[in-house]
Order: sequence, then C-alpha cells, then structure tokens
Amino acid sequence: MGRLSVLVRPALAAQERPARRWRTAGWLVLLGYLLLAFAMTWQLWIDPAGRAPTNDVGISYDVYLSTWSLRYVATALSHGHLPAIVTTALNAPRGVNLMWNTSLLLPGIVLAPITLLAGPTASLAVMVTLGFAGSAAALFFVLRRWGASTPAAALAGAIYGFSPAMRVAAEAHYHLQFAVLPPLIIDAALRLATGRDQDQVDWRRIARTGIWLGLLVSAQLFIAEELLVDTALAGLLMLIVLVACRPKAARARIAPAAAGIGIAAVVVFVICGHALFVQFGGPLTEVGSPWHVSKYGNQPSDFVVAPDSMLLHGPGYLYFLTRTGQRIVEYFGYLGWPMLAVVIGAAVAFWRDLRVRIAAVTFVVLELLSIGGHNVELAGWHIQARYLPWYYLQHVAVLEDLLPNRLSLLADGAAAVVLAFAIDRAWAAARSTQGWRRPAIAGISAAALLAAIVPILPQTLPAESLPPVPPGWTNVITRLHLKPGAPVLVLPVNGAWTMETLAITDEPYSVVGGYCITPARNGHAASCDTKLTLNSYQQTALLRINLLANGYATRPSHFTMLAAIRAWRPAAVITAAGGNSLLGRYLLGFFGAPTAHHNSVLGWRLTAGWQYLLPWRKAKA
Repeated sequence: MGRLSVLVRPALAAQERPARRWRTAGWLVLLGYLLLAFAMTWQLWIDPAGRAPTNDVGISYDVYLSTWSLRYVATALSHGHLPAIVTTALNAPRGVNLMWNTSLLLPGIVLAPITLLAGPTASLAVMVTLGFAGSAAALFFVLRRWGASTPAAALAGAIYGFSPAMRVAAEAHYHLQFAVLPPLIIDAALRLATGRDQDQVDWRRIARTGIWLGLLVSAQLFIAEELLVDTALAGLLMLIVLVACRPKAARARIAPAAAGIGIAAVVVFVICGHALFVQFGGPLTEVGSPWHVSKYGNQPSDFVVAPDSMLLHGPGYLYFLTRTGQRIVEYFGYLGWPMLAVVIGAAVAFWRDLRVRIAAVTFVVLELLSIGGHNVELAGWHIQARYLPWYYLQHVAVLEDLLPNRLSLLADGAAAVVLAFAIDRAWAAARSTQGWRRPAIAGISAAALLAAIVPILPQTLPAESLPPVPPGWTNVITRLHLKPGAPVLVLPVNGAWTMETLAITDEPYSVVGGYCITPARNGHAASCDTKLTLNSYQQTALLRINLLANGYATRPSHFTMLAAIRAWRPAAVITAAGGNSLLGRYLLGFFGAPTAHHNSVLGWRLTAGWQYLLPWRKAKA
C-alpha cells in the first residue's frame, strides 16, 4: 500500500461496480455525445460536400488550408504511397515542409476513403463532428478510470468536448478542435507516475502503458504538434503538483515512471523519427513563427465576455474584439463569471481531494499562462508583461512558437475535471447528512452547477456554401493538357481560394504560392506570397495584378511581369477575370491569345521558351 493510494483507491473502487451496468451507461453516454455533436453540426450535414463552418466574418482561410491538406493526403494514398512531407504541390516552385504547416496528416489518412468518395469538405464535417463527440468521450473515459461517477464524468466530458474554446476552434482550427488524445495522453502519463495500489511494481503493465503512451504521442504529433506541446505542458503541471503533494510516494515511482517514459520515447522515435528529422534537419526547415506570438494572448476580460458563439451573449462582442485587437478565430478564453466562481469554490471546498487539487492548480496556471507575455489591462489597472508567467517562458525553445491563448482549450478540460470530482464529493456529503441539510446541500450544489453551465451553452455551428468554382474552370484546366503536378499560377493571387478550388475539383496540378508557411530568406518562418518570401519583381507584380482585379488601372511593367513569371516558373497561368476586365485585357496583352478559354476563364500554357514568343508591344490596361 501507499503508492499514491489517494489517487488509486477510487479507481479500484470503481472497478468493483457491476461491469454490465457500467458498459450500458457508458454506451448511452457516448451515444448522447454523438447526438449532441450532430446537433451542433447539423448545418454542415445539410450538404457536407458543399458547406463549411463559418463565423461573423465568413469562412476562414484556415478552412481552405484544411480541405487542401485532406485532398493532398487522399490523393497520395490513391496513388499507392504516403504523402510526402516536403512537397512542391503547394508554394511551387519552392515547396513547403508540411511538418511546419497545419497538414492534418493522420486525419487525412484515416478519412481518405471519405475524401475520395465525397470530397474533402465532407471529411471535414466528419472530423468536426467526431472532434466534439470524441473529445467529450475521451475525458469521460479518463474520469471513470480515476473514480468519477458516471453522471459526473458524463457532465465533465460534455463541458470539455463542447466547451466555448472548442466551439470557437470548430470554426477554423480543426487540428485544435479534434482534442481527443490530450486526455488520454495525460491519463497514461499519470498512470506511469502513480502506478497501482500494490507492493510490487508491475513491469508488464508499465511496458503496456509506455507503449500506449508512445502510440498516443505519435498520433497527436501527426494531428497537431502545437496541441501536443500544450498537452505536455498541462501534464507536466499536473505531475509537478502531484510530486509536491506526495513527494515520498513519488520518489518510489521514479524508476518505473522513467522506464515507461523511455519505452514511450522509443515508440515515438520508431514511428515519428523520420518525420521529425525531415522537419528539423531536412529541406525547408525554419525557426520561429510567422505570427507575432506576443500578441496572441487572452485579455483578462476574455474570461467573462461571451463570444457570439454562445447562446447568451451581449451585442458588443465584435466591437470588443476590435477594441482589444483580437481575432475572432482566436477567442478561446471565455468561461463566464459563474463557471469561474464555481470552479474556484469547488477547489476550496474539496481541496483535500488530491484529484481536485491537481486539476484546480493546473486550471489556474494554464489560464494565467494563456494571457501571454504582453501588457494587459484589468479593471482599469495596467499590468506589465514582466508580472505574467508567460513572459519568462516565451523565449524557451519549442514554447516560443506556441500561441499561449490556445492553452485555454486544456484549461477548460481541467475545470471540467474539478467539477466532476467536486460533484461526487458534494453528493457524498449530502448523502452522509440527515434532516434538512441533505436537500440543502443538494439544492445549493445543483443551483451552482446550473448557473455555471447555462452561460457556456453553445450555439450550433453556423455553415455556408463554399465559393463556387467558376464555370468552365475544369474545362480549361483539362484543355491545357498539363502533366500531373505541373505548377499553375492563378491570377489574381489568392492562395487560399486557389487551394480550395483544387481541393474541390481534384485537379492534378500544383499551386504556385498558397496559404502556407515556408522559410524566408533568413530561415525564419514566414507566410507564403508575402514580401519575406517573394523577390521585388514578384511583390510588385502581385500587388498590381490584384489592384487590377479590383478595378484600379495600375498594371505592372512588361519587364517586371516577365521577371516575376520567370521566378514563379508556372507551367500555366489561369484567370477567371474574363477577357473584358482590366486584368483580363492586361493578361491578353501580355501573353497573347489564351491556349484555352471557357466563359470567363482564360488559360495560357507556357511551353519552353515561352518568354521569347510573348507579344512585346506595351500591354493595354
């Protein structure tokens, strides 16, 4: 006895309950999660192949990145090989390293049959639905393992799987919204750290748990590396609290835990070693982040200002975002005053329960870290960055690339864990009392729980139809007779839209540029199609061509356009602007008669020596 038995004993007690009853209740809970997930995503299921999640500002470009990734992976598998990690299918001719992009490699492999049959947008609908239900189910399973009752675990799973942060992530960040594995990873790590309530170490169990942990980590790495690092940080916080509370018992578990982690590391190396080598030592490696990470942190007011994705929200949400300089797809902090009060109150009331203590401290620290390392304002007080914990972590290797506000996803899970064990403790306290105290405790607990849950009830996920493919697009691409993988430059330049068009039509060409991340000339991560990744001719041509498309008569010079095309090296140029538009007339003047055209779509195939065949007259705008 004595190996962290405070954590283990409730789990053993749970195992003594009738297995059949547990299985029946568990299946009903999982079915409930799935029904809730379908209720959340029903607008997608009206037309899963043609509708995508949206928000107050429309469909995010991140949606198009995800659909392109799912199509890319499915196409590779259909040709009998795994997707290449470094590819010129995007950002041709230079290419991208997919390990530095949101590539959804594992979901793309699993969902490949759906992508090939119904398209990548349908696969996205499946992924979002399973993200809600699967995340809830994962936490439910973990809480049951650690001794929570079925009702408490079911409610906590729902709070995590359908939390405000998860609901916002479902609008654009599917690699974050599919948060099924983090609870399982932390559970496996805690089992290695705590063991079982027995005198001798069960090395077979440690080996199995280590292998299981390695498989989970490997899977998460190919879903979202950022969420894996967030999970590791949350798990580390839990272990620190555990060791601080039970140092003597923790010392007895050092060797078994180290052995299990070592086994997990070997499994990760075998499965992910090549991919990680390509990421950090192969072509197109990069450092840093293309985003201003210091700006991505929750404002303290985010925790209590409800987004429009909640059933109960105020009218000034978009104004609040504008005033605080935040993006609608990055608003993860909200939980509401009642939930914050209930979680803190439950932590104080049941502090002696080690499970509550660990989850509560983890919740508070994660939320503090999620504020980031920038100056913030709280109730009229200006708090300098140096007083915030993330300020001292933001330059640590690996952590320096994280967006700290996204830690709120896991903080919501920690809050749900606090509530699960607090509910059981409150119910146990009510049953142990007599007279008027029993209904009083039960009534106060139920009222507090209801008050906490109502403000975080989400609205269903809105969806709208994808932008239509221009009539004649496929016809023109076919008549250009391009080789598979040939790079195509689409004008005006809009990499996200081009990627979405390719994903929907399943045309076998590569995208020149794109909505992606690639190393700049100095090796730092940068966005594709920006001044950090283009030469001066490409920048000028891109700017002026896009202005032409918007009705401004500012065309690039013949020499500038020629130099830009030489740098892009496309096999073909295509536009849907039509021949009578400013852009269409300019391109006709520059390239001459199109190789193929249909309706407003014009396409030019550029053969070897094409630049010597161009009409050298001054193009007319």
